[in-house]
Order: sequence, then structure tokens, then C-alpha cells
Amino acid sequence: MPEQQPLSGIYRQEPTLGTLIYNATSNCLELEGRELKRGESIEIRVFGSWIPGQVSIDSGGWYLFTLDHVGIRLHSGLSARLGEAPVDSSALRPSLVPPPHILIVDDDQALLRALPHTITLRIPGIQVDIASSSNEALQLIEEQNYDAIVSDIKMPGTDGLMLLAKIRDMQPETPTILITGHGEHDLAIRALRGGAYDYIQKPIDRDSFIAALLRAIQTCQLRRRVEEQQLALEIHARSLEIQVQQRTSELFEANATKDKVISLVSHDLRLPVARLKEMTQLIRRKLDHADVAELVSRGFADIESSLVRTEELVQELLHTSNIDAGQFIVHRQSIDLVALCSSYLETHVQEHQLHLQCDFLGQPLEVSVDGAQITQVLRNIFSAAHAQAAWSDPVILTVQQAGHEAIITVRNLDAQARSSMDLYVSRNIIERHGGHLEVQNFPGDRCTYFLILPLPLHSRHQQPDAAALLPRTHAAWSLQVDVVKTKPDNEHLSS
Repeated sequence: MPEQQPLSGIYRQEPTLGTLIYNATSNCLELEGRELKRGESIEIRVFGSWIPGQVSIDSGGWYLFTLDHVGIRLHSGLSARLGEAPVDSSALRPSLVPPPHILIVDDDQALLRALPHTITLRIPGIQVDIASSSNEALQLIEEQNYDAIVSDIKMPGTDGLMLLAKIRDMQPETPTILITGHGEHDLAIRALRGGAYDYIQKPIDRDSFIAALLRAIQTCQLRRRVEEQQLALEIHARSLEIQVQQRTSELFEANATKDKVISLVSHDLRLPVARLKEMTQLIRRKLDHADVAELVSRGFADIESSLVRTEELVQELLHTSNIDAGQFIVHRQSIDLVALCSSYLETHVQEHQLHLQCDFLGQPLEVSVDGAQITQVLRNIFSAAHAQAAWSDPVILTVQQAGHEAIITVRNLDAQARSSMDLYVSRNIIERHGGHLEVQNFPGDRCTYFLILPLPLHSRHQQPDAAALLPRTHAAWSLQVDVVKTKPDNEHLSS
């Protein structure tokens, strides 16, 4: 590879070829994972050609400001690459007329020396190529797009009219001015009918010649600018079409999610509402046949429990809204998963009068998670556990490590008491942590939850040996209803 050479104080770099991607989280445009900065030089591929320019942004979004002063909107999926060298900012300054490039063809060497000199004096910055024959001119035309071509009509071999026909085939948009002898009106008419832009008679009047040449150059440049604008409009139209398709797809997904959430909420709200109605009717029937104080106390306890569950469903609905809107933020920190589970279980058994037994307590298990959100997942899983633990085997929670993953397993839960909304929110929370949640059903309407979370990277590097990757248990607990509370409150009320 040749040695990199400095260019205007900045070194060349190997172009990075890839696809533009809009990162909505950081509101930036990326090329193969690299954030593009305003003013950075890139090239985009349009209709098989690479168009260079600088990355810019306005109220409408990101766009490429090209060397021809055309703004092309940038969007995800557009093929692009980094510029091999920085674009000179002076080249991007607005100018009314880009420096023109013309070709003069004549077999008269004196005229080939005089015309370029006259032209450069009258039109600053212009670039003039010369050719002494039609064949030499055709070679130059194959290699370069000119803003205008000036040619003598009478030349040995291929004359100006034949050259004009070939120019029309090779560069149909380039205006051609032909030089004729004095009084050769027939040739001038033939030239105009053949597609010449204008003709100049000998002896050449410099002012008339320069005026005709400027008109030809301006015509060519305006035509090219119109084509560039049309190209930019086509690209922008395609960009808008893609954006409309993306927004339409997002709208359909959002609508489907809304329907799903409404279905989940309506299903999960039936239970606490039915519970409230049941307790109200039961209290009304029993007022004349029982201790009113005890009856009201138990009834309001159940009503309060149902209201708490309704509040939890509302909170879960907010979680779901944040998840679907992309506003769900994970605040990670290093946490001992064993301590987190132990703390939640102690709080849970106190709230629901359950009996907790620690079957095994080993080494801590460090994970990088949002402690509040993982606690919310455990709360969702255990929301119905206390209602069925007295009539089945104890609910068992274990914390294990298998390979590079931490696994929380909750066994012997009632599959029928599982809430669809709880499961939906919990699965999304675990997935936002880079893990996944699995539910396995068993005979007898029992199910087991598996919460699988990745271990921190530094923990993986500290345990490279194969023995450390084998499954091992860090803690295990079992919980069930206290023996003194053998029946739910509603059975006491109905008995």
C-alpha cells in the first residue's frame, strides 16, 4: 500500500464503504457504526455513480451538500462511503457560475494561439483546451465533458459539420459554435440546422465572439443544473416514499400493539373488578347473620387487595406504553442477584403472610441490571403465588449460574393465575437487559418461569476455565401460606 500523504494538513484515509443508518436513540447518522459529523466529507451512490459532498443538517434533517451546490437528502439504506480526502470548503461556497471548461478546434495555429489568450482575458478562471484536428478533438471529447466547443467549419479531413454531427452523438447537451468564412451564409444555415448553437464569421469580432461564447456556457451550465435539480428531486421523492413506507409500517405495528394492550388490560382487569363485585354482594347478604365488624374488616381487606392489583395493572400499562414508544430506559448497575431476590422475598412474605424458608445460600452472583425493573419482574411473577401456595407444593425460587448466564427459576406456580399483561411487561423488561424469559407448563396447571440474564463481560473474563462454566446453584428458597391461614378470606366469609 502506498504511503499516505498529507493533503492540506489532513491525511487521507481508506474509504469506508457501507450503508447509512439513522440512530434514533442518539439522533445521529451512522456509516457502518461510525457517527457522521456535520461538515464531514462522504460520497453517496446514486444511479451507479458516486456523488461527493459534505454532511449537513437543517430543519428538514440530514442532507449532502454537493460540489455543485445541490442538497440531497440522506436516509437509512443509502449506499455511502467516506471521502478519500476532505472536500475543500471553498469549493462549496455558493457561486453564480462554476469555472467553465471549453474546447477550441482549428487547423490555423495562429488562431489557436490568439483565441485562448483572448478568452482567458475576458473570462477569468476559464479552462481552454485546443485541438488542431477533428480526430484530436474527438479524443478529448471522449475524455472530458465540455461547457462549450468552438470549431472551424473548413478543416482538412473531417470538417466542422461532420465534427458537429459526432459531437451531437457523444455530448448532445454541449453547445457548439462554428466559425465560418465571410459571406458563407449557406454553411452557416447548414450548421444551425445540424444542431450548432451559433456561428461566428471571419474576421472574428472579439466582443461578439465572447458574448456568444458566454451565452453558450451559461446555457450548458443552466441545463446541467436543471438536470441535477431533477436528480435531487427524484432522490428526495424516493427518500420520502421510503419514509412514508416506514411510517406506515410503524403505524400498523403501533395499532396492532394498541389492540393487543387493550385486550390484555381488559382481560386482566376482569379479575379485580369481579372480586370487588363479589365481595360487595357477599357483605350485603351476610350483614344480618354475622359479626358486622369482622365481616366489614375482611371485606374491606379484600377490596383493598383488589384495588392494589388494579393500581399494579395501571402501572404495567404505563410500562407497556413506555416500551412501545421506545422511552423505556434501563439504568444498569452492579447488583448481587442473590441479595436482590432475598430482599424481594422477605418483603413479599410480610405483605401476604407467607412462610419463607431459605433452603440454600451460597456465594453472591453479580449482574449488571436495573434493580428496580428486575424487582418489578419478580413482583409480576409472584402476584398470584400467595393465592395458590397453600393448596399445592411450595413455590420454589432458585438462583443459578450456567455458563455466562444467570438464571432465576420460579417453580410450582399456578398457570391459570398467570396474567397476560404481567407476562408481556416482564418479557420486555428482561429482553431490554439482553436476556430472555421462558415459561414452561406442566400437568396439573403448574408452570415454571425461567429468567435468563447475561453476566457482565468482566465476570466472563475472570472465569475462563471449563469447570467454572458448569451449572451451579447460588441460592434457593421455598415459600407457602402460614399454617394458621388455611383458607382464603372469601371462603371464611362464605362459610
